[in-house]
Amino acid sequence: MENNIMYKILPMIRGLLAEPSGNEDVRFKHIILKFCSDKVVIEFVNSKERDKLNLCPVPLKNVKIPPLKLDSINLNDSIENIKKQISAEMDSFIERNNIKPKIVFLKNIGIVYVDNLPDTGLPLQNEVAIVTGAAGAIGSGICRGLLEKGCYIAATDLPGERLDKLVVELKKIAKDRIIGVGMDITSTDSMANGFNEVIKTWGGVDIVIANAGIPLIASLDEMSLDDFRKLEKVNIEGTLLTLSEASRNLRLQGIGGDIVVISTKNVFAPGARFGAYSATKAAAHQLGRIASLELAEFDIRVNMVAPDAVFSDGNTKSGLWEKIGPDRMKHRGITDENKLQEYYQSRNLLKAKITARHVANAVLFFVTRQTPTTGATIPVDGGLPDATPR
Repeated sequence: MENNIMYKILPMIRGLLAEPSGNEDVRFKHIILKFCSDKVVIEFVNSKERDKLNLCPVPLKNVKIPPLKLDSINLNDSIENIKKQISAEMDSFIERNNIKPKIVFLKNIGIVYVDNLPDTGLPLQNEVAIVTGAAGAIGSGICRGLLEKGCYIAATDLPGERLDKLVVELKKIAKDRIIGVGMDITSTDSMANGFNEVIKTWGGVDIVIANAGIPLIASLDEMSLDDFRKLEKVNIEGTLLTLSEASRNLRLQGIGGDIVVISTKNVFAPGARFGAYSATKAAAHQLGRIASLELAEFDIRVNMVAPDAVFSDGNTKSGLWEKIGPDRMKHRGITDENKLQEYYQSRNLLKAKITARHVANAVLFFVTRQTPTTGATIPVDGGLPDATPR
């Protein structure tokens, strides 16, 4: 019971400890929480010696501020009432000490404390993001962009070599600000476990990038229902589960948040023999728009980015284009992959090569809250008149 409820309590505490920023667009200063629940830690929290912080098995730095002791929280109560209890204890602590706590003792559960980190001045400092489909070209590019702005990243994808390789590469530049989480977006349990792992690591989640998706090349008359349902499962149900899990956790934390759905130009300009992908991504796009309506009152913004063909991010190849590239080349009478990329570049108005960095920049526009915007779509396609959002 204590372990399961901890994944609810941590975001509550993180939200309650966040200080107002004075900025109407980004209303709170985010923090990173650390959680310790080893046997020796729980024994200390439950002991009469717990007021002697020098004996604490966790190397606490804010020893001048007494800990908040949550001894009387009824963990069998509803989530709403548990949050009210913690909030009341927090208010009482602030009234007594004229400051918010930096350390929280939870009887029978463990210790939560604020990780004291230097001020980097970066716009996403101490914000935590989950990126689905991170091992692909667009996903890895988004991870890099978020890391550069100070974010902590959980790169999620199906477990395997591609995800492991990405995390090893990103750790070279981000160290402990990146973790890999094996996650299947079509599984409710896998999604919940993935979010819980991130919450246990950093205390909560602020940004969710719904990027995972799969393609299918087939005309409508040759497409099997089973194949279509595979895309439904990933592109629609996976997006729904991502939005649902993100919504629950962001609302519980109570300090707003940002969700970006990586859509596609095919939502607005579908392609022949690409009907299953175009239709299921259109459904995912619509779910994002609906989420923007439902979550705005909680200062949770939901926006979409609609890129055209992105073939790679450095050495990371696009899984989508590995699958559909040969058919697209055959369909257009092209025998060289570079010529295929040139074809997509030549068809947009700006004659621009669309990269994962461009997609990441569009994501960053939304999550750094440059404008008060939700429910919007940024095309990243070099200018395709038939794909302009209407």
